[in-house]
Amino acid sequence: MAAHNEMGKWGEDLAAAYLRHKGYVIVERDWKLGHRDIDIVALDEDAVVFVEVKTRRNRIFGEPEGAVDYRKLNNLRQAVNYYVKSKHLNCEIRFDVLTVIGTPDGDEPEIRHIKDILMY
Repeated sequence: MAAHNEMGKWGEDLAAAYLRHKGYVIVERDWKLGHRDIDIVALDEDAVVFVEVKTRRNRIFGEPEGAVDYRKLNNLRQAVNYYVKSKHLNCEIRFDVLTVIGTPDGDEPEIRHIKDILMY
């Protein structure tokens, strides 16, 4: 596995553990629709939460959430739309971004949870 893929997997593992600790129930991880994916699908009380995880070693190239640009949001919208329809969901949905800054062999990573990013 390429180093950047290993970093991403590490970040997603941390994000899932963080969400579980906060009381979320993880429903799916790395759900795919063609080349589109949803990193984490979780339940937060009565809401289904779609979580995009961005992992970075540091902030040299800016904040990790900056990578959630128009193209990424458009791909996520399409994947979430298909997911909601295919699962026949009729509940509140939310889109969150969770950022992880650090490395597996470094100090304690910094995790930031940005709730309810506007999707539409």
